[in-house]
Amino acid sequence: MARLSDGLLTEGPIGKKLIAFTIPIFLGNLFQQLYNTADTLIVGRLIGSDALAAVGSSGNLIFLIVGFFNGLSLGAGVVIARHFGAQEREQVNKAIHNTLLVGLVSSAVVTLIGLVLAPQILGWMGTPEEVMPLSLEYFRTYFAGAVSMVMYNMLAGILQAMGDSRHPLYYLITASITNVVLDLVFIGVFHWGVFGAAFATVISQALSAVLAFIRLRQPNPVYHLSLRSLRVEPRILRETLRAGLPAGVQNSVTALANVIVQSNINAFGAIAMAGSGAYSKLEGFAFLPVTCFSMALTTFISQNLGAGKLDRARQGTRFGMICSMVMAEIIGVIFFVFASPLMAAFNSDPGVIASGVARARICALFFFLLAVTHCISGVLRGAGRSIIPMIVMLVCWCIIRVSYITITVQFIPRIEVVFWAYPITWILSSAVLAIYYKKAKWLPIEPTSTEQTQAA
Repeated sequence: MARLSDGLLTEGPIGKKLIAFTIPIFLGNLFQQLYNTADTLIVGRLIGSDALAAVGSSGNLIFLIVGFFNGLSLGAGVVIARHFGAQEREQVNKAIHNTLLVGLVSSAVVTLIGLVLAPQILGWMGTPEEVMPLSLEYFRTYFAGAVSMVMYNMLAGILQAMGDSRHPLYYLITASITNVVLDLVFIGVFHWGVFGAAFATVISQALSAVLAFIRLRQPNPVYHLSLRSLRVEPRILRETLRAGLPAGVQNSVTALANVIVQSNINAFGAIAMAGSGAYSKLEGFAFLPVTCFSMALTTFISQNLGAGKLDRARQGTRFGMICSMVMAEIIGVIFFVFASPLMAAFNSDPGVIASGVARARICALFFFLLAVTHCISGVLRGAGRSIIPMIVMLVCWCIIRVSYITITVQFIPRIEVVFWAYPITWILSSAVLAIYYKKAKWLPIEPTSTEQTQAA
């Protein structure tokens, strides 16, 4: 049986605790990215560039819909981590059951949206006619299994909020291996095409969700998971929505901007779509240290603020941000130098390679700015200030990004102009958030009850 102290990030050396918590998140996301990349490699090599374009162009669209509900999951994690840090067992138990109920409702909504509105959304994106049937097939198959995707994120978020990042790693490794094997069977043996690629992903995500649920059902000193306890707790729900809705809107706004960017890329044809889509899979590796430290910092900040340890929260922020920036930039340099052979692994078409290399050479050296933006956003979410990164993303990554593309492409109709939308808006968002972090009072002004007790 696990002890309450096992998942606490409020005690012990900050660097050691944060790294130990982050590494499983990093490895789990790495395996997830590997099986997403394997998906793309197998599709590009065994089916062709049209299928590669269909899978690649659907990625941002999928995140647009799913990202909102993942934001709710993040908000739930903030609430659970705050109560866990304060060692409030009853509130943790209520928050967990409330989160599961939100996850079930969210799953139904995501599935309905994906199945019913797929043709309209893909058409609005400007998906070329030759790619539309494959995109629609992949998109609908993926969303038919949305319940497993949403519920895994909710369940893993619960575990991570209580300091358990190891078990989600095990489940993602299992899902990754399962996905690759099923890809090879469904596409290479059964010749199911993009349907096989999507179906393999659905099955692997369902497996990870089941494993996470089994883990949560095991005896625990903090909570007792029971389906009979699934009910709406108004106060907990308000806390969850207050933390999660801005994060969900931020995710969706970011994805919406990327969908609009993708629609501009689509205008340059299927070759450009395939090259940019393949690059996007590679770029996911650069996001690994960024998103992992951001997620870790959200939990770290939430637990330590719940325990009233403000100085520890500040020190953890500084350590996590430096680590994230260094790792992201190392990956960026590798992508910049080896762009051509990396892109050639996805597809041998010279046009596809050229398109992917162009985007890599424009974006790769700016990856450290992603670390600044996402780490500060994660810290602010953990501190209950999630509205701030939402506003910054809305302005910088949506309004300014779309305005830039709309105006500049009219005068310079080149795909490189579209690619530059990313680093330009990364510069703006990281600068604004860094200024806010340094100048604004984002930490709680009044000490928590825990801190007052310690002072007494």
